[in-house]
Amino acid sequence: MKTLTINDLELKGKCALVRVDFNVPLDEHQMITDDTRIVESLPTIKKILADGGRAILMSHLGRPKGKATPEFSLKPVAEHLSKLLGKPVKLAPDCVGPEVAKMVGELKDADCLLLENLRFHKEEEANDAEFSKQLAGFGDLYINDAFGTAHRAHASTEGVTKFFKQSAAGYLMQKELEYLGKAVGTAARPYVAILGGAKISGKIDVIQNLMSKVDALLVGGGMMFPFYKAQKLEIGNSLLEEDKVELAGKILAEARQKNVRLLLPVDCVVANKFDNNATTKVVSVREIPPGWQGMDIGPESAKAFAVEISKAKTAVWNGPMGVFEMGRFAYGTNAVAEALADATKKGATTIVGGGDSAAALANVGLQKSVSHVSTGGGAALEFLEGKTLPGVAALTRKA
Repeated sequence: MKTLTINDLELKGKCALVRVDFNVPLDEHQMITDDTRIVESLPTIKKILADGGRAILMSHLGRPKGKATPEFSLKPVAEHLSKLLGKPVKLAPDCVGPEVAKMVGELKDADCLLLENLRFHKEEEANDAEFSKQLAGFGDLYINDAFGTAHRAHASTEGVTKFFKQSAAGYLMQKELEYLGKAVGTAARPYVAILGGAKISGKIDVIQNLMSKVDALLVGGGMMFPFYKAQKLEIGNSLLEEDKVELAGKILAEARQKNVRLLLPVDCVVANKFDNNATTKVVSVREIPPGWQGMDIGPESAKAFAVEISKAKTAVWNGPMGVFEMGRFAYGTNAVAEALADATKKGATTIVGGGDSAAALANVGLQKSVSHVSTGGGAALEFLEGKTLPGVAALTRKA
C-alpha cells in the first residue's frame, strides 16, 4: 500500500471528514435489510473516536436525482449506527450549509455526526468544485472508506481531496485494495477466476485483463452462450448478445494461444420458459433443444468447476452461474460458493467481487467462509479490469 492510510494520521482533536458507503437496502418501512456496508465501516469510525478525533461521515443513498427526497434520507442509517456504536450519532439536516457548519463546530472529541444524503445535491455527481470545497471545509483531514464509490469521480470521492493536505484510505478501503490488488497483481498459483452473470459485455475487459494472469478461467451464467454460438452450437432461446458472438470466438482463440484453460460448462439446466415453475431438464450443451433456454450450469459442470477451484491457491469469483434468484436455478451458483468455502479452509485466498456474487454467498450463509467479499460490485469489476479508480488515485501517496 503506497497510499496514505488512517494509521498514518494524527486524529486527536481533529475533524476527520470520512466518505463511507452507507448505500444500504431499505424495505417499505424504511428498515435496513442488510447492514453489511455499515458494519464494514465500523473499524475506521471506531479508530477515529478512540483516538479522540471527531468523525464527520458522508454518504449517498439510492438515486434521489439531486432533490431532497424523504425516502432517501439517511435517518434510518444514523439510528442503526448509533446502536452499533453504542453512542448517539446525530444526523445533520443537509450535507452543506450554515446549519451543518454549526453542528460541526459544536462537536467534541470522540463525537460522530452523519451528514444527510450527498445526492440530494446534483453537484455531488457532477464533481462540482464549489460543492467539494464546502464539504472539505468541515474537516481537517479526509479519509475515504467507501470502496463501493471509488470508481466514480464525484465531489465527495475525488473533488474534496484537492482541498486537503492529507487524504487517506480507511481500513475497509485498505482491505479492498489489498485483496483485489492480489487478484490483479502477484496472486499465488494455481490462480482460478470464475466469471458469470447475464452478459459477456460487462466482463470483456475482466476476461482480457485476467487472461494473462490466471491458470484457469471458468465461465458460466448467461455469458456462456455467445461462446457456444461462436462454436456454431444450438442455444435455443437462451440469453444472447448477438453482437458479442464474434468477440467470444476471438477470446476462445486467444485462450488457446496463451495456453489458458478456459472452461465452459458441458451441461446445463434448460427450461421451457423463464419461470421458477417451468418444466426443466438437464442436457448436454450440445443438445439444447430449440425453444428452450439455459437457466443454470448442469451438475457435471458444477462438479468440474468445484474440482478446478479445489486446486486453487487464489480464486476470484464475479457473477452467478445461473438465474440464482429463482431457487430452482441456484444449484450451480451454490456449488461454486461451497467450493470456494472449501478452498478457503484449505488455505486458498478467495475473493468475491461484490454484487450478485456477494448476494449468492449470503443466500447460503457463506459470506464469512471466504477470504474477502468486496463491498463494491462496480468498483471491484473495474479494478479487476485493470482500470484506475478515481477515488483511490486521488488519495495522498506515502513519501
